[in-house]
Amino acid sequence: MAYWLFKSEPNTWGWHDQKASKAPGEEWDGVRNYQARNNMRAMQVGELGFFYHSIDEKRIVGIIRISAEAHPDTTDDTGKWECVDVKAVCDVPNPVTLDDVKCEPLLADMILVNNSRLSVQPVTDEEWRIVCTMCGFDTPPAP
Repeated sequence: MAYWLFKSEPNTWGWHDQKASKAPGEEWDGVRNYQARNNMRAMQVGELGFFYHSIDEKRIVGIIRISAEAHPDTTDDTGKWECVDVKAVCDVPNPVTLDDVKCEPLLADMILVNNSRLSVQPVTDEEWRIVCTMCGFDTPPAP
């Protein structure tokens, strides 16, 4: 099992939208980056990810679960883009900002620090544990 980070513009699809969804999962659609698409192709049902508000907020605000593996993105007419479905799991007790992550030496190699533009990215087990602790979890959420 792996962990992930999903970036979204809060005014387009924010954490409040994700939590309000009653569907078994919402498509993480509209991604038009090959690396991000390939990351989604590697995901398995049940894996967890951070929900990250980009643009002005730049902070982790929630935890999501993969509810459907990669499938054709319904917003793509070309047939070359895929997406996964995700479901809200919980709020993080204390949102963690990009600056917080950058200030933690143990997270210096995290993709969020080194390639902050990538919208869907892997998170190592150690990064997951550290960020969950920073978020205020006594025990990190597990798949």
